[in-house]
Amino acid sequence: MLHWPQIDPVAIQLGPLAIHWYGLMYVLGFLAIYQLAKLQMLTRGEWGTSVSPEHFEGLFSWLILGVVLGGRLAYVIFYNGSYYLEHPLEVLYVWQGGMSFHGGMLGPVLAGWFYCRRHKLPFLLLADRIFTVAPLGLALGRLGNFINGELWGRVTDMPWGMIFPYAGPDPRHPSQLYELSLEGVALFALLWSTRRFDWPAGTRVALFLVGYALARIFCEQFRQPDVQLGFLFGPVTMGMLLSSLMLVVGGVWLVVLFKGPGKG
Repeated sequence: MLHWPQIDPVAIQLGPLAIHWYGLMYVLGFLAIYQLAKLQMLTRGEWGTSVSPEHFEGLFSWLILGVVLGGRLAYVIFYNGSYYLEHPLEVLYVWQGGMSFHGGMLGPVLAGWFYCRRHKLPFLLLADRIFTVAPLGLALGRLGNFINGELWGRVTDMPWGMIFPYAGPDPRHPSQLYELSLEGVALFALLWSTRRFDWPAGTRVALFLVGYALARIFCEQFRQPDVQLGFLFGPVTMGMLLSSLMLVVGGVWLVVLFKGPGKG
């Protein structure tokens, strides 16, 4: 049996300014995704040709805004709407956690599509480059969940079961670390290994959807459902339901891509 390491959620305190680990993980994730997406385009000769540095920086600003707004709003709406109706100002307290991955994915997709259409940029090509490395951001986000001591797992008698101080006396699965490993590290390794293949544009986005959905559905078997939601029906959680939709979309997209012409 293990004990959650009592980690101060504040990484840096500068007078009245507190920089939280959770927010810091997001900053590091954005930086990693930016640099590795740029590296892919440099390697393929796309940097400065398919997209200018100025346009990519502008796109990335929109993506960051989409992640924050989409992730927060989806969490507020789908996971804890009644609470935030009573505490509307706390919608802004993103450093306390409370971000939905599914909204954090849909938000930048919509923002990116709008930006690319406005500036006549190759949306699917750029989406491929970004989704290939997006799992690194997910891994850091899950690390932030672990540091916050939130989103713990179900009760277990496994030797690596961990006692979280806000979850009662029973040892639980450290499900944040399971998700970090599968949704983050393993999915990144899979997608990064596909860089040399000349596949149709959008293929890596579809692979991401399928890979993330499978990893998330598996990890949901060990994660404690949000207390305000519980199980939707039978063993199904909100995370499973939303991920199942991703799986269907990604699977159908892969079939369409490899039946149709074109490379990317």
